[in-house]
Amino acid sequence: MIKPAEMTTLSQVIEKLRMKRHDNEFLLTPNGFSVGNGKFYQAEDLRIIKIYRFEGESDPSDSSILYVIEAKDGLIGYSIDAYGVYSNHDDMNYDDFIRKLPVDERDEQVIFE
Repeated sequence: MIKPAEMTTLSQVIEKLRMKRHDNEFLLTPNGFSVGNGKFYQAEDLRIIKIYRFEGESDPSDSSILYVIEAKDGLIGYSIDAYGVYSNHDDMNYDDFIRKLPVDERDEQVIFE
């Protein structure tokens, strides 16, 4: 069973995803999200199943958000973005794309069991 206190940093969540073989990083391309497997996913093919927010203690640029995403074909992975003005996806309309994904928030126990 995963205790919330066990995952307080971005790297801890990514490590838990890796241990469950869910460490596929969805990256935005001109053709949609891809994890480098030759497939491209459109917003209607994906849903967000968990959202984690991390805030830097002293530097606002350390603030980030991790979306755990599931594709219709069963692939689970993640996408990372920084908050607000520190977002690193502006040139590809990342915010517009991610907002199109439905959110079906799941319990950590379901994702990591």
